[in-house]
Amino acid sequence: MIHNFKVQRLNGTTYDMNELGIIVNRLIVESPSPIHYREKIEGRDGYVDQGTEYDGRNANATLTLIAIDNIDYTLYRDEVFRIFDSREAFYLLPDESPGKRILAKYNSPYSLARQGNTGEFNISFSSESAYFESIGTTLDPKTFDTELWQTGQGLTLDETMYTHSTASFQIYNAADGVTINPRQMPLEITFKGASSNLKITNATTGDVWQYTKTTASGDTLKLTGVRSLKNGLSVFSDTNHKLITLAPGYNNFTITGATGSFTISFSFRFYTL
Repeated sequence: MIHNFKVQRLNGTTYDMNELGIIVNRLIVESPSPIHYREKIEGRDGYVDQGTEYDGRNANATLTLIAIDNIDYTLYRDEVFRIFDSREAFYLLPDESPGKRILAKYNSPYSLARQGNTGEFNISFSSESAYFESIGTTLDPKTFDTELWQTGQGLTLDETMYTHSTASFQIYNAADGVTINPRQMPLEITFKGASSNLKITNATTGDVWQYTKTTASGDTLKLTGVRSLKNGLSVFSDTNHKLITLAPGYNNFTITGATGSFTISFSFRFYTL
């Protein structure tokens, strides 16, 4: 079996190991690391389960660099150091999971064991996240020829699922039991249209976001992360200072305060174990 993975820097620059002449002997992504919270009660056997959270995640790779000659070897070695430069995190994209990626840095020093013009090395990675995330977002086309998706991601192929123009609708979060929280994960909600005292309500989670002023038909309200913007300028002080989250599965939304035709869209990624 041929293994391979890509490294994608945050600026979009992508390095394909096989195309660079680096053989991937193996890439193993470990399971999420659980943190169990427990309470011991005196006089009672066992403990009381207080819940579980996931810590970050690790991965390990064994690779072989193949060069032409001594000078070529040195250049390739230095290129390896640049590819995995971990002053800034980068994405690992395993070929075995073509629709997923995980944010990582290399975890400890590594060296190339040289034999002639080849060098084998082991490199360990750590991720601050417990999850793989989808490469595509909900507003990208849901077709496999875009090379953004793969089977097993729980996708709905309904292209209208994440853009609506009615007062009630559903938004589907295909994540593995993961709530999309804009404090921790990218979530962008865009409302375009006229409104007065606009409210966006997720009845599934109980979240309500409210803008206490008005918008005209050509205005855009955008909830991006923890920020609230109108036509690109902050209007956080004119809101109820709340956020919208998305529970796993279907979320039931209502819009009140719209005074004409409007559109609302939700852009986010899916998170899987």
